[in-house]
Parts: sequence; C-alpha cells; structure tokens
Amino acid sequence: MKHELLFLGKIKERFIAEGVQEYSNRLLHYTSLKITVLKEKGKTRSQSQNAETEGTLMLQAVPPGALIVALDVQGKQFSSEGFAKKITEWEMQGIKQVCYLIGGPEGHSAKVIAAADLLLSFSQMTFTHDMARMLLLEQLYRAYTINAGERYHK
Repeated sequence: MKHELLFLGKIKERFIAEGVQEYSNRLLHYTSLKITVLKEKGKTRSQSQNAETEGTLMLQAVPPGALIVALDVQGKQFSSEGFAKKITEWEMQGIKQVCYLIGGPEGHSAKVIAAADLLLSFSQMTFTHDMARMLLLEQLYRAYTINAGERYHK
C-alpha cells in the first residue's frame, strides 16, 4: 500500500524537518511513501475563504481512487495498536493508496471534511501543523513496526 502525505507550505523548524526526513526514511523499509508539499496561496482576509482555497488545492492533488484521511480535531482517535490494525484492515480490503491531508491554521474546509473517508485526530491537544506532520510519520512508522512484530513500539 502506498501512503501519500499532502501538506501546505514548507516546514519552518529545522528539527521538525529532520524528524520528518528521519521517519520518512525509516518508513521506506516497510511501505511506499510520497510527501507532496503544496504551495500556499496568498492569504485573504477571511479564514473560511483561506480554508476553502486550501481545501480545493488539496483535493485536486489527491490521486484518483485514493482513500482520504483528513487530520481534524473532531476526528477519531486511535491507540497506536488500533492505528496499526486500521492499516492492516485497509491492506486486507485491497486499498492501494491512502492520502493524508493536513490543512492550514484554519483547519479543513467543509468540502475536505465531506470528501474524507476518515477523520483522524491525534489528541484533543493542539499541535502545530508542522509538528502534526512529524507525528503522523512517526505513528505510521510505529504502526508498521507493530504489524511486523518489531521492538520499536515498546
């Protein structure tokens, strides 16, 4: 199964960029991974307009037939084991590609929320969007090590 992560804008903090690179490299041992960084459009005065513009841009970048997972505060929370099980379920269902969407500071537009096959939340806490990128990659790596019976998880 292929995992694609769609992000808006470049990572600002070097230590987060290094973490993203580290977990990306580790994941390649287990699965196919693609990271697509979309260029942020000019900001408008309206937060809802920004979210709509960003949402349209992200949905246009989703490959046809991909399962869409949008990170959202209202999403479902999983334990690491539960997330590993979800990935196994997708593989058993024959899902070829999962596309993860992390929106901008205004969150996702209603259009993205409606298009998502799964809304995923890491926590009720707030994280920077850059940090969410690294956390997603770490959790994907953790899920694959759990499924492979490796020791990283504990």
